[in-house]
Amino acid sequence: MKNYFILIALLFYGTVTAQISWTGVKEISTNAYGNLHPRITLDRSGNPLVIWGKMSEQSVYFSRWNGTEFSVPLKLNPSWLTIATADWMGPDIASHGDTVYVVVKRTPESSETNRLFMLSSFNGGLSFNPPVEFGFIDDSISRFPTVTTDANGNPIVAYMKFNNSFLDSRWVVTKSDDFGNTFSMDTKASGWGGSDAVCDCCPGAILTAGSTCAMLYRNNNSNIRDSWTGVSTDNATSFTSGFALENNNWLIQACPSSGPDGVIIGDTLYSTFMNGGSGNSRTYFSKSSISAGAMSSISNLTGAIPGLGPQNFPRIASDGTAMAIVWKQTVSGTAQLPVLFTNDLASGFPVSYDTVDLADITNADVALSNGNIFVVWEDDNSGTVKYRFGTYPQSTTGIKELATTAFSVFPNPATEELYIRSADHKMFSLNIFNALGVKVYSANSMGDCQLPVSSWCNGLYFIQLESNNNFYTQKFIKQ
Repeated sequence: MKNYFILIALLFYGTVTAQISWTGVKEISTNAYGNLHPRITLDRSGNPLVIWGKMSEQSVYFSRWNGTEFSVPLKLNPSWLTIATADWMGPDIASHGDTVYVVVKRTPESSETNRLFMLSSFNGGLSFNPPVEFGFIDDSISRFPTVTTDANGNPIVAYMKFNNSFLDSRWVVTKSDDFGNTFSMDTKASGWGGSDAVCDCCPGAILTAGSTCAMLYRNNNSNIRDSWTGVSTDNATSFTSGFALENNNWLIQACPSSGPDGVIIGDTLYSTFMNGGSGNSRTYFSKSSISAGAMSSISNLTGAIPGLGPQNFPRIASDGTAMAIVWKQTVSGTAQLPVLFTNDLASGFPVSYDTVDLADITNADVALSNGNIFVVWEDDNSGTVKYRFGTYPQSTTGIKELATTAFSVFPNPATEELYIRSADHKMFSLNIFNALGVKVYSANSMGDCQLPVSSWCNGLYFIQLESNNNFYTQKFIKQ
């Protein structure tokens, strides 16, 4: 009877100010495919794409929403590529339209010859290309790859790097200009705040917005393990500044195995992380000014809750003026998956959270798009990845209508001629890549154009256009 009243109280607390209309809980697949550390992104149409790991196979699985259900899970790694995965870390995924990137670490992690790989899809996850090894690691050890995309849909990847004695821990970033076919020499993104060492078993997160890139990580400054960020303003070419995301000064001589997450909106970096500086594991929400290079505010995700135990593994997502944070917590011995949500960020978050699910929750992720919210999580009772979908009213406060077509490409698909028209009829530079990332056409200082493509191979192509220091990408199919 006591547990019954606790459950009712939790659900009541979590739905008093709820703005989300939820559907029921579903399983993405059976437990035969595992369920570790699920991560979610969205395709061009806003459909969820999900990856997760299976430790017994050292594998990563992928499933996509096809409009009515999730597809049968696809094992992405070939047999020779065994994958590092656990409930607190594992493969990562990012998307740009229907371009999808998955990054993985080969096992055993401690081997300097077992490196990092990317699997890419250019059709929304219907099929994936063979793995591509990336990173100029030399004799170093690597782990924890995390991925995002730039404004053109190219991947930017961060990972932790060590020397061959598993010392000199730091975060580095590498990027591709040909859709994941080749990668640049890595550049160091950590080392701020008077400490070169980072927390060597805490994953990180790489974020982009325009030409700004932020590498979020947990520091290790003589065992003070707060969250920091390195900042790049030249599209991850160099990281020239960094600052603390919090001021908890958590002194711990052990590894928390938990890292920060964040989003960039304008000049503001919104981040979320776990910290135990108060004596308890608590999740936080932080706002920082990128131009000022400083945190502006920090708060707990929840207030005082009777029976509140540990909190951990927060994840954040945004779309327009909407923002959501999910995490795991325990209340009176019951595991809980809360979501803190607002559809108008300028007005802040409500005083209470909504509840996605109860019991047997370890790790979760969240995505937002066009009034829809998607949450996935690792359920340890069923051994499956679970999924829940909801809708929310979109706020019009502060939303600017952005031109979605800076230039037009027609006909698409094309057989003989391809026409490219700039919306403002200004001069532009043009690069075209095939599906393997190989540049097949390039031109500078051109206006509206007509390209003969009859001799080109059939398939998918990516058009990259630059005009007035703005970059745009679009796809077309040659048939």
